[in-house]
Amino acid sequence: MIVAIIPARSGSKRIKNKNIKNFYNKPIIHYAIKAAKDSKLFNKIIVSTDSKKIGLIAKKFGAEFSFIRPKYLSGDRVGIRKVVLHSIRWIEKNYKKPKFICCIYPTAVLLKSADLKKSFKIIKSNKWNYVFSATKNSYPIERAFNLTIDKRVVMINKKNFLKRSQDFKDSFHDTGQFCWGTYEGWCKKNIIFDKTSSIFLMSILRSHDIDNHDDWEIVKKLHKYQN
Repeated sequence: MIVAIIPARSGSKRIKNKNIKNFYNKPIIHYAIKAAKDSKLFNKIIVSTDSKKIGLIAKKFGAEFSFIRPKYLSGDRVGIRKVVLHSIRWIEKNYKKPKFICCIYPTAVLLKSADLKKSFKIIKSNKWNYVFSATKNSYPIERAFNLTIDKRVVMINKKNFLKRSQDFKDSFHDTGQFCWGTYEGWCKKNIIFDKTSSIFLMSILRSHDIDNHDDWEIVKKLHKYQN
C-alpha cells in the first residue's frame, strides 16, 4: 500500500490560513492534492489537519478527510515525523500497513506529478529510509556570515574569506516539497537528514518554500512563468 499524507494544520501565523488561501483562484492545498492524484501512485491521499474547514476543502479536491488531528500534534514546534506517524497508525488501524508513505506539503504548488513518480523509483529501490526533495545551494554556505547586535559583519569561518566559490563542494538544502519514507523509516523514528536518506534533486526554480508574504509573491511569479 502506498499512501500520501498532506499535513495541513490551521493557525499559521505569518500568512493567515496559508494552507487554504487562494492561489490563482484555488486553495493552495489543491495543487499538492492534484500532483498526488495525477501521479497515480497512491492508494490513499490523506489530509492530516486539526481543522474541519481545511479537511472539507481538501476532500472537495480529492483527498480523504477521515479524522481530526489532535491538538497536541498541531502546535508550532511539533515535528513532521510525529504528525506522519499519527496518520500511519490511523491507516494501519482502518486499512492496512502501508509500505511507502509520502509526506507532501500543502503549499507545494511547484511540485509536478513527474517529481513524485521519479522520486518513488528511488525509494522503491529499498536502499533508503527516506528520499526527499532538495536543491543545490546557489552560493557556498562556508562563506556565510552573521551580524552582531550593532550590525557588524562577522564571518562564521574567517579562513574561508580568500577562497573562491569553486573551491568548495556543493551543498544542498531541503525544498519543503515532499518526503518519501518507508514504513520502517517513519516508525523507527530515524532522523531524516542522515546517511540512510537520499535526495531527489529539483531545479532551484521549483524549490521555493512559502514561509512569509515575500515567498508567496515569489512563488506566484514562478508558477506563472512555468505554466
